[in-house]
Amino acid sequence: MAHATDLVEGEDGLLRCWWASSTVQMARYHDEEWARSPRDERSLFERLSLEALQAGLSWRIVLERRTALRSAFLGFSPEHLAGRTDAEVERILDAPGTIRNRAKVTAIVRNAGVLIDLHATGTGLRELTEDVLATHPAAPAEPPRRRADVPASTVASTELARRLRRIGWRFVGPTTAYAYLQAVGWVDDHLVGCHARRADRASDGLR
Repeated sequence: MAHATDLVEGEDGLLRCWWASSTVQMARYHDEEWARSPRDERSLFERLSLEALQAGLSWRIVLERRTALRSAFLGFSPEHLAGRTDAEVERILDAPGTIRNRAKVTAIVRNAGVLIDLHATGTGLRELTEDVLATHPAAPAEPPRRRADVPASTVASTELARRLRRIGWRFVGPTTAYAYLQAVGWVDDHLVGCHARRADRASDGLR
């Protein structure tokens, strides 16, 4: 059943955001992962990398291939990916189930090295993100009620993308950066009324 607020009622009777209704896998991701808070560096790197891989594609494609992508990209471990040779980039491109976009794959391998260099300075993705959000609102003040209320980018995501590019990060722009903020829970863009929207988000410093 479709609702005027862009919520969709599933067979289990739960209301979900409009994008989560296409497959069981999408619904599970929506319910259990999206807008949650994996804050360890490997997980943050994986999510930012997956959002880069999604550019120009649907998230459903990336989600369906996530297991294969994790295998091809060595678990998205920055330590294992950094400094991979051209031959190893070819291996990633040829791996079953991967996304065969040379620019994206090369960028992710390079970004792993950038993250290692960032760690050497005593900081990381989490600290960089939190520093941006300390002075820039992560999202509009009002929680979204319709899909039209969910922005593609914000001042914070624009600044985050700028800072990442400044240290050498590739394939990241304001839209990719905002999708990353949504995915890892610095923003809760579950629509009002969605069963997965948590009432305690304010306690996490989120809207």
